[in-house]
Amino acid sequence: MEEQASKMKLLFIVNPGSGNGGIDFEELIVKYFEPLNHVAEIYMLTKSCSLKKIKQVIDDAKADRVVAVGGDGTLKLVAECLIGTTTPIAIIPAGSANGMAKELGIPTEANEALNVAVNGSPKKIHAVTVNKELCIHLADIGFNAYIVKKFSSLQHRGMWGYTKAAWSALWNHRKMHVEFNIKGKTISSEAAMVVIANATMYGTGVKINPEGKLDDDVFEIVLVKEYSVMEILKLRFTNMALNPKNIELFQTTSLKIKTKHKAHFQVDGEYVGKVNQVEAEIIPAAISIIV
Repeated sequence: MEEQASKMKLLFIVNPGSGNGGIDFEELIVKYFEPLNHVAEIYMLTKSCSLKKIKQVIDDAKADRVVAVGGDGTLKLVAECLIGTTTPIAIIPAGSANGMAKELGIPTEANEALNVAVNGSPKKIHAVTVNKELCIHLADIGFNAYIVKKFSSLQHRGMWGYTKAAWSALWNHRKMHVEFNIKGKTISSEAAMVVIANATMYGTGVKINPEGKLDDDVFEIVLVKEYSVMEILKLRFTNMALNPKNIELFQTTSLKIKTKHKAHFQVDGEYVGKVNQVEAEIIPAAISIIV
């Protein structure tokens, strides 16, 4: 294995509750770094751990790179601590959803991901604030957010669990009326969901936003007008494209969406609640990611 010439310190922020069970990441990291000149420090997240505490751990470590070991939620936590700084973030995907790792081509195998964390290069990417929440991947209102809410409350999380959540949503969720302004033009439409897309695809690989680039100066708004059982299952279990007849795509740097009635809202896979207004704004070159 090729090692970088200059000695580095890497701080690993490990979420022991992530979806990829069965791997002792502490042992794996220690073993990986034994033959290297680099230094690894490990911090295990606890349920009661606050953002302030994690920031303090990062500040005290004075690491050259901070590595998020977990899913999109863990990465978002680390990104919130390092936004606007020059310290790059590496990813060891270990969650039930690893959307950003897939987006960036980070290997899912732990040792291969460690190789990227040590030997990869930093790439600046933008982020989006959505109702003052940091969004590094995808946020949406409407149908998918309702499914995220239902799915997170189920005991069985696999295909059957998702199908139950989707079926419940089909019976109980109604289309919403949305209105937003793009480049002086008001868009008023019925919609199944509206996606605020920093990235291009959901964790399954389905490209909801084929126009997206993480290092350009815009984010995308994806207006999904209709849904069906097949379209819903595509979102979770396939990388098949949604029906283009049902989709309109817009690019912008800031946005305000209004809904006639309150709609379900999620950011980076976490259900936030019901809202009737969403404000989003791009944060250019927000974080550095090791790829």
